[in-house]
Amino acid sequence: MAPNDGNQPDVYFCAGPRTPFARIDGPLARLDAVRVSVPVVHAAQKMLNGGAVPDRVVWGAVVPSLSVSHIAREVWLDAGLEPHVPALTVVQQCATSLAGATGAAAQMKAGRIELALCGGSESMSQTQVGLTRGMSQTIRRVAQAKGPAAALKALGRLRLRHLKLSVPSVKERTSGLTMGDHAEITAKEWKLERERQDRFALASHENAVTAWESGFFDDLVIGSDAYRITRDGIPRADTSLEKLAKLPPVFDRAGGTLTAGNSSPLTDGAAACWVATERGLERFEEPPYRARLLDWEVAGVDIERDGLLMAPTLAIPRLLARHGLGYADIALWEIHEAFAAQVLCTIDALNSREWLRERAGVERDLGRVPEERINPNGGSVALGHPFGATGARIVSQTVKQLQTTGGLALISICAAGGLGHVALLEVV
Repeated sequence: MAPNDGNQPDVYFCAGPRTPFARIDGPLARLDAVRVSVPVVHAAQKMLNGGAVPDRVVWGAVVPSLSVSHIAREVWLDAGLEPHVPALTVVQQCATSLAGATGAAAQMKAGRIELALCGGSESMSQTQVGLTRGMSQTIRRVAQAKGPAAALKALGRLRLRHLKLSVPSVKERTSGLTMGDHAEITAKEWKLERERQDRFALASHENAVTAWESGFFDDLVIGSDAYRITRDGIPRADTSLEKLAKLPPVFDRAGGTLTAGNSSPLTDGAAACWVATERGLERFEEPPYRARLLDWEVAGVDIERDGLLMAPTLAIPRLLARHGLGYADIALWEIHEAFAAQVLCTIDALNSREWLRERAGVERDLGRVPEERINPNGGSVALGHPFGATGARIVSQTVKQLQTTGGLALISICAAGGLGHVALLEVV
């Protein structure tokens, strides 16, 4: 996106509600990605005055469903809300709901809409198991057969190898490696020590616990009769550097440094945020937490050369350079924590003039990343990571914190497939 030329309307990211996040097979396990979203959409709709509705609903979930192909529409209809509101399903892996928000912003910049409800969800507990291609084809042919003879002929094509189940995998399709495997490779390339990763993870938990105890999440996280929990179940008040150090590596068991303690867990949950113009803001009953969206940037990397999760290291410097900014100008950094290692590799790359010049094509000296400004209320390692919901969670967390921090905020999300999505906000 190019900087605003003065003819486009200002666009704001606004905080929305979310469920508490829970580990896979935990308190949200009985709710699929649609059902876990409905309480969030209801709560978001209640933020609007009278009979106001959004112009668009943009929603996404990353793990495919065998029964729901257009989750945005299904969520809105299941919520029983105004059926004339169009819905759009968006998927960009871990950046899904941030991509939905910037996509809505682009429509606002073009003058097409004024208010959009954006978000996403994930139910890792409800991941559906499929059939092999051969079994699927056989069942289809039997179902479509015009008589018993045709059905028997179709069954005759079935082979023993077709009887396997197709279990969804977290492996990258292009490499055959998991995201954790890739993060291990990048951590080794950047020579990250285990203790540094554990210290970062510990800080994430400490910040998340403090944020909960201080009431920061009280008006962002909603309770519901649908799930009967009111607080994230993942932040650990009792963890320590010593406890984290005892955990075994989970991806490279012989010489790895990534553990369950310094990685984000598989998580269930849903989250929403709002995107609005000035006129769209008039539809709210009470002014929401909000920040002006200045710009955003999306990047892709060569996963073999650059590292699967390193695309933000291209997007961030390009975005800041476009606005004549350096790292010190950003008062609040909200970086998605797929792994502590991924965040630390990102920081080290951003601090490297050689990396910026050769990989991002940025010649300016942007300074050094102020690590003390990163994720002051905890990140995905401590709060959890429901893939489709994380972007909206980060948006809401950012715009609320920015009311205290002031100045500029940067949102950065790495995503599977070698993608990165970042956004620049300012307090209003």
